[in-house]
Amino acid sequence: MNSEFIRNFCIIAHIDHGKSTLADRLLEISELTRSRNNLIEQRLDSMELERERGITIKAKPVKIDYTSQSGKKYQFNLIDTPGHVDFSYEVSRSLTACEGVILVVDATQGIQAQTLANVYQALENNLHIIPVVNKIDMSAAEPERIAEELSSSFGFMMDEIIMISAKTGDGVDLVLEAVVERIPSPKGDLNIPLRALIFDSKYDPYKGVIAFVKVVDGLVKSGDQIKIMSTNKKSEILELGCFLPNEVKLTQLDLGEVGYIATGLKDVKDVPVGDTITSGLKPASQPLEKYTPFNPMVFAGLYPVEGQDYSLLRDAIDKLKLNDSSLVSQPENSVALGFGFRCGFLGLLHMEVVQERLEREFSLNLLVTSPSVSYQVVLQDGELVEVDNPSKLPETSLIAEIREPWIKTTILVPVPYMGNVIDLVKSKRGESKSIDYIQHQSQAQNLVTDSGENSEFLDRSRVMLEFEMPMAEMLADFYDSLKSSTQGYGSMDYSFDGYKASKLVKLDLLVNGEKVDALSAIVHKDSAYKLGKNLVSKLKELIPRQMFEIAIQASIGSRVISRETISALRKNVLAKCYGGDVTRKRKLLQRQAEGKKRMKRVGSVDIPQEAFLSILKVDHS
Repeated sequence: MNSEFIRNFCIIAHIDHGKSTLADRLLEISELTRSRNNLIEQRLDSMELERERGITIKAKPVKIDYTSQSGKKYQFNLIDTPGHVDFSYEVSRSLTACEGVILVVDATQGIQAQTLANVYQALENNLHIIPVVNKIDMSAAEPERIAEELSSSFGFMMDEIIMISAKTGDGVDLVLEAVVERIPSPKGDLNIPLRALIFDSKYDPYKGVIAFVKVVDGLVKSGDQIKIMSTNKKSEILELGCFLPNEVKLTQLDLGEVGYIATGLKDVKDVPVGDTITSGLKPASQPLEKYTPFNPMVFAGLYPVEGQDYSLLRDAIDKLKLNDSSLVSQPENSVALGFGFRCGFLGLLHMEVVQERLEREFSLNLLVTSPSVSYQVVLQDGELVEVDNPSKLPETSLIAEIREPWIKTTILVPVPYMGNVIDLVKSKRGESKSIDYIQHQSQAQNLVTDSGENSEFLDRSRVMLEFEMPMAEMLADFYDSLKSSTQGYGSMDYSFDGYKASKLVKLDLLVNGEKVDALSAIVHKDSAYKLGKNLVSKLKELIPRQMFEIAIQASIGSRVISRETISALRKNVLAKCYGGDVTRKRKLLQRQAEGKKRMKRVGSVDIPQEAFLSILKVDHS
């Protein structure tokens, strides 16, 4: 198709603001899609895990044929993106493959923290934004107020903002016409060698690496020889096509179109996301600009429960990294758990999703250690060392200072809950940076004319709070505490802000006298004693009783700061004695005591999976 009639765009929004529902309505306009598929709710959320959790995890492309009101036929290439902050890398990659975005805002909730982050990403990519207020059919909807918020916050004209209900379909036709009129067609040169941007990929055992691409220059045909520009790997295209939303074969992809290319390459490292595919016979001289990689924020160890599954876990992680390029990993060895991988994630939800996908998609049984962040350790000789595993922290005598990662946090919350949020952040060692009120014009006028406290303003306006806080404090239970303290109305977004020196110590846990490196943690010195006490108590509940006594200790260096003892199970060896000489009973009890000493010396303690997540569930304050 002529690129003049192609529109590439994605839908961005805060979580649960109606992205997937709007995508369903847009899919219904395509006769081709309607004839090939029985449309169901959240059609693009095809992953079982997405349907269970009710969230979008992976960005999904789909081709839609649309006939405008003027009678012209257009090809829409839509990418439905996740809304949770942990999957922001999916959003950033999708934006580079588009010329415009549809910004969806809930008419009952208004602008949220992730809304701000997504808009800023779209502006950085110089994309055209179509503002949409969704859920106008809800009884609690305030579309006019939300529209004024959008206008005052981002500078949209009131007549640019489209009011819709994605659930009922009201106003969706206006969105489609706005896509035609406001989003430009893709720019490129048909007469120069092929350049196609890889914005996502997956692995197929028969077709090899399947690259999801946008054709920026030239065109590509089935059977052509291609070259991956960064790795110089060449292959012949086994298959190419588009998404309807399932993969459908085509003979070629034209300039500006979005589709897939089955490369036939079996090594997942040969086709990195963000790379450029060009012609193998007449390659382009310069690749397209690559993605800026996201640095992982959370680190945890992944270990197979069965040691012989290590090679399966290695292959599974390599294949998953192809489909989730924000996941990083490196091999590691734990005394307690054996061979595994130290993995980096964008957040706790990302970590949970990766674990679930590895277990479901690759039939693995995994054990995950307690998550931590990456620290910078300055040694006495001035050397700077990166430590993402507490067990690798150097000896205390060698350390000059330890720096921990800090994040810049943006929290949007109704004004009455502002005090709760400030107290919560301060309890997590956070520092307040700015406070900005968000209100529409009529509220601002009420505030000016009423010298007293305006109750309507307090009830309906919101405040944007900016804080800086340690990343490790957010790992604990910060998000749940934020929702609790704001009755569910608070939303947050965060970004990495740098490293700061802090009073940090390594907290070790010993079970039956053995140090469990997988349960070690780097914590602030002021909270180490309370955390150690709470964690030891939690482990006492989680670890099952054995036939011998088990000591659980928390220590800082060689100093034990807390201890709990799990009493031994006692078999009644005297049950078979019915009277008789007391010496016989003493002999049985003595033999039992000697056996328990031997068991304690050679016995091992099975630590359940829940223990490795217990650091998240104890009181850190």
